Amino acid sequence: MRSLRVAVLDEELPFPLTSGKRIRSFNLLRRLADRHQITILCHRNPNREEAAGAEAAFRQLGIETVVVDRVVPPKSGPGFYARLAGNLFSPLPYSVATHASPALSQAVRAFAAENPVDVWHCEWTPYAAVLRDGLADGLPAARWVVMAHNVESMIWQRYSETEGNPLKRWYARRQWRKFERFEQWAYSAASTAVAVSPDDATVMREQFGVAGAKVVDNGVDTAFFRPQRDVERDPARILYLGSLDWRPNLDAVQLLLADIFPRVRAQVPAATLAVVGRHPPDWLRVRSAATPGVELFADVPDVRPFLATCGMLAVPLRIGGGSRLKILEALATATPVISTRVGAEGLKLQPDRELIVADGCDGMVDAIVQGIRRPDELQDTGESGRRAVVAQYDWHPLADRLDAVWQAVAPVPSRVLAESRD
Repeated sequence: MRSLRVAVLDEELPFPLTSGKRIRSFNLLRRLADRHQITILCHRNPNREEAAGAEAAFRQLGIETVVVDRVVPPKSGPGFYARLAGNLFSPLPYSVATHASPALSQAVRAFAAENPVDVWHCEWTPYAAVLRDGLADGLPAARWVVMAHNVESMIWQRYSETEGNPLKRWYARRQWRKFERFEQWAYSAASTAVAVSPDDATVMREQFGVAGAKVVDNGVDTAFFRPQRDVERDPARILYLGSLDWRPNLDAVQLLLADIFPRVRAQVPAATLAVVGRHPPDWLRVRSAATPGVELFADVPDVRPFLATCGMLAVPLRIGGGSRLKILEALATATPVISTRVGAEGLKLQPDRELIVADGCDGMVDAIVQGIRRPDELQDTGESGRRAVVAQYDWHPLADRLDAVWQAVAPVPSRVLAESRD
């Protein structure tokens, strides 16, 4: 394997590890830092103290950083709604338009002018627009990879199908169509498109005609996430885990609080719900405090104590794409998982053996109640799930898979070409 010069474009430095996207990006890059010369070009993390810690973390790994002092606009407040309205007149999806910036495009141009790059790597599909604007006329000649953490158009399609408000449904449908056009360009223009699950790669192939899409699955640090056998589980304690500033997670939490958990508690009065995640909105803080049996834990430094003591992880997602790292983390600790089909999609796990897959709210309620009443049977699925996750989803072989993608995309040195002709 050759040592490559790789430039990674991203939203921010993926540290600390408080979201699924950050966890994936950090774990893959840290394992490739010893093999390649990696530079991350990105916007500044919103919290300046966090930003300084993130730069130090990557400096320790030997990864260089080029951080533009611009923060991606927040998804709340009057300015957010003004930007949503303004996006009606843009051909680009909202996420693409707000994540692009002249400053980051200029940083790309300056870096490309001064540094030879073997592979440009867009760590999230919207940043393909930044690369396009930064390299301009040089983009067709560049070798670049686009990492699709989700097929974004599929998420927006699911928004439009589940949204009850007619105005929001209309807006989501427009975003869906915009993302379809943008992803069509990004996947076809890139040297290689990378999906995080076989399911997403199938969508890329069948919907966008991307015959050569590669798969680098989401993974888990199986040395860090391990069962804590000396801690007793509470069978009636339900855990919800996820970034609470991501709409699919908020939709799932709303279902839990409004429908699923009250019905579970009506049958099992001792049932409790722990909601754990970063950046919860104010309405969720208020709602959790007012709901009997519910506790909200915001921005915790370590989720393992919650995984060790709960009876199960509940994943009632009905909107989503890619695959769920929280399911992998839970099963790596032998924590049983009860999920909808959307929540479990993209993972090579056997329903009813390695996790429980339920249909809709009714199915989630029934499965949770049965799990509380028969904890030993549910725990068996957690143990089987752990064995499957350790065998398939450790980060080390997944990093090797991304390395192989970079190697295939990078131009072959003229010396090697000459030797092959000889």
